[in-house]
Amino acid sequence: MRYTRQQLKQDKLAETAAEAVHWTVAHRKTIISGAIALAVLVAAGISIFWYRDYRQAGAAQKFGDALVTYNAPVLPDASQGNQMVSFASVADRALAAKKQFYAISAEYGSARAGRWAHYFAALCEVDLGNYAVAEGQLKDVAKSRDVEVSSLAKLALASVYRNQKKDPDAVAVYKDLIDHPTLSVPKTTAQLGLADLYQATDPAEAGKLYEQIAKDDAKGPAGQIAAQHQKAPAQ
Repeated sequence: MRYTRQQLKQDKLAETAAEAVHWTVAHRKTIISGAIALAVLVAAGISIFWYRDYRQAGAAQKFGDALVTYNAPVLPDASQGNQMVSFASVADRALAAKKQFYAISAEYGSARAGRWAHYFAALCEVDLGNYAVAEGQLKDVAKSRDVEVSSLAKLALASVYRNQKKDPDAVAVYKDLIDHPTLSVPKTTAQLGLADLYQATDPAEAGKLYEQIAKDDAKGPAGQIAAQHQKAPAQ
């Protein structure tokens, strides 16, 4: 079954927050919430001033197109004229998406979609293994007054620190997120990240965190993930 560009975009924006929580734990390099992306696109089209509304709508459209690139499938025959958006390698996809996101950020830096584009550009740097660059970009995004994108940038930054073996820095970021939860990064999400880090450095502390998460979010996705870790045999 072939998917149109619009269908791909809609499918991505329809992802649930629960999937984002699971993605955070399973994939340190890429943290993305389709529900938040949808909120950005909706919020970007609302403004009291016509000019600002026009710019926001333009930014949202370009951001949506960039998301299609960012989430395009990697296919061996991507260069053989497939109608759907696809790439021959993860690196090719990240390079293409990064170019789009940086362009949006530069043109619409004051718009909300521009700030989110900056965040996704940093994620592309992570995908390319450019950790030093990603760290600098994520620190910039983390300074944003938009607490939702700021907290996601911090969560991604913690993962970058871990990839660079800077565990103390990662721990500090996770604890800050736990103390200052947001809609995009709830307390349990930050706790899962910290517990995952502690599994290798402090198993006892990791166990305590998983127990607390399972208790506080017994029926939620984070609680279910924590419960699975509790049942897993000790390594």
